[in-house]
Amino acid sequence: MTVHDESRIRVDLAAAFRIVARLGLHEAVANHFSAAVSPDGRWFLLNPKWRHFSRIRASDLVLLDAEDEDARHRADIDPTAWAIHGQIHRLLPQVRVAMHLHPIHATTIACLADPTIRPIEQNTARYFNRVATDTMYGGMADTGAEGARLAGLLGDRSRLMMGNHGVLVTAPTVGEAFDDIYTLERACQILVSAYATGQPLNILDDDVAEKTARDWEGIRDFSIAHFEEMKRILDREDPSYAD
Repeated sequence: MTVHDESRIRVDLAAAFRIVARLGLHEAVANHFSAAVSPDGRWFLLNPKWRHFSRIRASDLVLLDAEDEDARHRADIDPTAWAIHGQIHRLLPQVRVAMHLHPIHATTIACLADPTIRPIEQNTARYFNRVATDTMYGGMADTGAEGARLAGLLGDRSRLMMGNHGVLVTAPTVGEAFDDIYTLERACQILVSAYATGQPLNILDDDVAEKTARDWEGIRDFSIAHFEEMKRILDREDPSYAD
């Protein structure tokens, strides 16, 4: 991967932080995004410790080696970020981008005894049989062993509903990861609202839900276009993210 490629990924990842902050999906100065910049996935970018998403610039992102155990002692790296993202990029080289958030509605669903995102319309159907689930929350994920456990739970799926905690999505590009975590939160918002009515859910038939999920998988360009449109808004209103 060239310096130009790393520069492009830095800009895209910085844009994702800014956009997520504008949408209110972040939590204080917690939560983390990472993106691999080497072909083997070993070298990756991560947001610095306790920096608000709305202030992150491309140049702020920290370049780390997933095999460097000393990185967890760095003052500019959150131990939980290293534990989760370091292990993901060490153990899952196919993962190019990983985004971990605690958005309100997705976390609400993650706190249910059954955190399944039930397919009741197009957004929720996107996740039909496509989300891994963690039901063993044991406190702050601040050890390599816990990060490795979470990475192992992903299996062949790209999303993890982290019980009593939040959500994690992985994707080939920053744009696809952003659109996925945006839609996952939107899906959970719809599901929470439907549950709140107290009325029985009208759950889609499995074959319809599966077809809808496959249709989503066939429009990767939609996800990228969504992200690029959001970047154009940033470019007009606050291009400092690219610095």
